[in-house]
Amino acid sequence: MNGNRQKLRRDFLDSCNLHSARHESLAQDASFRRYFRVHDQRRTYILMDAPPAKEEIGPFIKIANHLSRMHFHAPAILEFDTEHGFILLEDFGDNTFTRLLSLGHDEGELYHLAVDTLINLHKNPQAKNITVPGYSTKMLINEALLLPDWYYPYRTGKQISKANRDRYIRCWESIICSLPAAEKTLVLRDYHVDNLVKLDGGGCGLLDFQDAVIGSGAYDLVSLLEDARRDIDATLQAQMLKRYLNAFDQLDRDVFIRWYTVLGAQRHCKVLGIFTRLSVRDSKHHYLKHLARVDALLSSHLQHRELQPLKSWLERNRLTR
Repeated sequence: MNGNRQKLRRDFLDSCNLHSARHESLAQDASFRRYFRVHDQRRTYILMDAPPAKEEIGPFIKIANHLSRMHFHAPAILEFDTEHGFILLEDFGDNTFTRLLSLGHDEGELYHLAVDTLINLHKNPQAKNITVPGYSTKMLINEALLLPDWYYPYRTGKQISKANRDRYIRCWESIICSLPAAEKTLVLRDYHVDNLVKLDGGGCGLLDFQDAVIGSGAYDLVSLLEDARRDIDATLQAQMLKRYLNAFDQLDRDVFIRWYTVLGAQRHCKVLGIFTRLSVRDSKHHYLKHLARVDALLSSHLQHRELQPLKSWLERNRLTR
């Protein structure tokens, strides 16, 4: 299979008139997609390799074009092959926020840029004018089920019973159904420093948005400020949350914070399951080093009234530290 993908990659690059270009593998992400930097005599490109049996490139193309039309910095789609799962993309370079932070770049400056980009997206009335799935109760619960399906057996050494799994589902149904209606916008769903690039002109480049949905903007904000992969200073978190809230004159802050709290807990449950699955199923064991952080982030939400059903379930199953 790898040999076949290698030939298909080469054929795709040839079809893009990049016959003599060389390409090098970049760091893999948590999906089945792979990325390569393509070196031509004139410039560099990014090649996305997304095997059709595992990944779809259509949503990425659709959302990238939508973001670009709104003047956000999504990489330009230069060529694509939907049959075989390849996209030739504009190269935003190596200045991801993660890399800049590791080099000592000012944390506040980068998070200001990230939050301001979210504010501009969520203020744009065109943002939700795209046909993508809604972030329904069913979708939120299906994601949260990654915790009992993967993290529970990892922690306890046994599979969860159907009755206990059903109790977990009922917890989330009661939590989500208790929330008031939220303002809807485009939710990119993986909005954190690994997927943000500081561009030469000072803008914020956006990556990894193919799973975007329509839902509460609180999801992307909590993804950024409660990062599963890095610790963020609590004072900075509070400042950035306040910066976001202050940008919206008509926003019901109480409603937003309730969604922020619940979606934060939902995301942390999901990520505990995803990181465990990456280790158990895909042998990507380095994700396990983040479990303690994610567990602590989840625990910080459980004091809130809305999340009492989840807190009780986790305590009964000894899944809180």
